[in-house]
Amino acid sequence: MFNIQNLILGKRKNLFGLLLLLLVSVICAAFVIEDNNDFNGSRREILLRKLGHELLLQSGDSTSRVLPVKMISEYEYQVGFEKDLTFKPALLVNTTRRLLAKDPQAVNYVVNVLNCGSSNVTYGFAISKNKKDDIVACIGREQPKACYRINIKFKPTGNTVANNRYFLGSLPFLALVGFIFFKSGKPQRVSADNHDNEVLTLGSASFDLKNRKLIIKQKATDLTATESRLLLIFAQSPNTTIERSRLQKEIWEDEGVIVGRSLDMFISKLRKKLEPDPDINIVVIRGKGYKLETNSGKTLL
Repeated sequence: MFNIQNLILGKRKNLFGLLLLLLVSVICAAFVIEDNNDFNGSRREILLRKLGHELLLQSGDSTSRVLPVKMISEYEYQVGFEKDLTFKPALLVNTTRRLLAKDPQAVNYVVNVLNCGSSNVTYGFAISKNKKDDIVACIGREQPKACYRINIKFKPTGNTVANNRYFLGSLPFLALVGFIFFKSGKPQRVSADNHDNEVLTLGSASFDLKNRKLIIKQKATDLTATESRLLLIFAQSPNTTIERSRLQKEIWEDEGVIVGRSLDMFISKLRKKLEPDPDINIVVIRGKGYKLETNSGKTLL
């Protein structure tokens, strides 16, 4: 029984360490996800600038600039140009496919070419992981020279969504694990009430747990609740040294402040009530704790 109690006590000692480890893990996971998203986003912007550069070259412009890529939303970007240009839809589709193939997250996306003045969609197409679902039209018609902006909207991949959901979903789960572990790790206060129907035999004495009575030579002596809990601990481990800290922890911890002299006082009272039985004695183990010595004692558990 006390092996189980010691295990529970050990769990409580490690509880704060476990919760700290879980907290550190969550923080690290958050930084890893954030860093990974930042890296993928920066890499994608480079590919989109390269797309703008190649479109300018295809338009015969090797001097004007590609404007800084704008991030409209988490999964939507815009490529702008310093000067007007013309483009062939077929080249736009092929160039976009070739460059974004280097982005493992660019599986499904929609490209719209907008007219700067009216924001109308001049040309657009959709690319899918399953190529039969691609939507590409009018690739043979060259577009007139004008001011264009290219919007590329990506569909979130399953891995990205799963990672974010896993991270967010793990927070309440970790809180639940910590709560359950805390509840299970809290040591149960020793109480004779948990042994209502049991009578322990110690030497020639009987210990009635339910009624908190010590019976020696047919004479019953009443025990207080604290004396009963102390005697129960000793009765469960006869002839075994029990540390003071353990007795204090199991008897008084739930009551708040532990007073060192309280244990000595209750041990002294309990020892006097056991004196009529010469086969039982509570002895002090200096520097360690106490031991219930019994020559013929048996415990009925």
